[in-house]
Amino acid sequence: MAIYLDHNASTALDPAVLEAMLPYLAEHHGNPSSIHSSGRIARTAIDSAREQVADLVGAHPTQLIFTSGGTEANNLALNVLASHEVATFCVSAVEHPAVLEPARYWQARGWQLELLPVDGDGLIDQTLANNILQRQPVLMSVMMANNETGVIQPLQSLAQNAREYGAIVHTDAVQAVGKIAVDFNASGVHLMSLSSHKIYGPKGVGALVIDKALDIPPLLLGGGHEKGWRSGTENVAAIVGFAKAAELAKQQLGQRSDHMCGLRDRLENALKTIDGVHIIAESAPRLPNTTLIAIPGIEGETLLMSLDAKGIAVSSGSACASTDTEPSHVLRAMHLDDELAQSTVRISFGKDSTVAECDALLLAIRELTKMSQQMASVAW
Repeated sequence: MAIYLDHNASTALDPAVLEAMLPYLAEHHGNPSSIHSSGRIARTAIDSAREQVADLVGAHPTQLIFTSGGTEANNLALNVLASHEVATFCVSAVEHPAVLEPARYWQARGWQLELLPVDGDGLIDQTLANNILQRQPVLMSVMMANNETGVIQPLQSLAQNAREYGAIVHTDAVQAVGKIAVDFNASGVHLMSLSSHKIYGPKGVGALVIDKALDIPPLLLGGGHEKGWRSGTENVAAIVGFAKAAELAKQQLGQRSDHMCGLRDRLENALKTIDGVHIIAESAPRLPNTTLIAIPGIEGETLLMSLDAKGIAVSSGSACASTDTEPSHVLRAMHLDDELAQSTVRISFGKDSTVAECDALLLAIRELTKMSQQMASVAW
């Protein structure tokens, strides 16, 4: 059986989530905008789901709208710029492309884009960030936890500083939710993006939590669904699945986190005994499930494919950019040299990952590293 250690890319559908979805795939097929009984059943399911997802992040249900995923949520969040005169906005240099690409869209339309720099551990330099905030940007977008390195940003203090300069604050919390405690109000942000398939829910559904004082023009126009913010008939089954996944994530947060952290520490302690293995951002606060390693002399893609041949699935970084052979923008922003950056693979454990799977990965890395060193010695 294959060993799946790429949970930051996507997670398996939890059986309880599938069970919750099935009635809305096979039986309750009414349009939630219809006023007959079938439609009312669907509408009630969405209303309940909104409460469950909002509860996961300590938000009020009226603050949450459903989207097709984290990418749409991020695009909608940055669309808040459409309600303002052209000025300056800032995003961190290590954002997911689902934030960086919309940012460049607005930059091409005259906005001044400032990138918040990070240090060698991938943490935002708060002194330099404050210098940028003094220019009074309209918006600051900083991800809560990085998808490649797992590094957790000091979001609360960053948000507080940004608010003092009058900035709207958005966070992409897609990777953080379900792994660490997330509280919308305590974080100090105005906007928070979420995704279902990172927490054992279905793909194709996410959410944006919105401070009700904000004016955000919709991306999609039509029937005025989701209070006018997101037109289109709701995907009821997926929304119900997202809600069940959120319920389970909240109930099992401590258990899941402790389990994944134990596996991560077991992995990293063993990796430190292997010559040549680097653990990226080891000293920074990180998600409990994520390890990014580099082995100079073995390109990341080669290591990934070698592990895949042994039935072990890991990632070379962001799954959304996995076809790009250049070092990721995240590692460039951290000033990793190209050789090291091109040698990285990301291991991300899940709630059902096992010690046996961790040890099988370690054995495979030991074998591949030894083989690479022997080949280098012969070549020399």
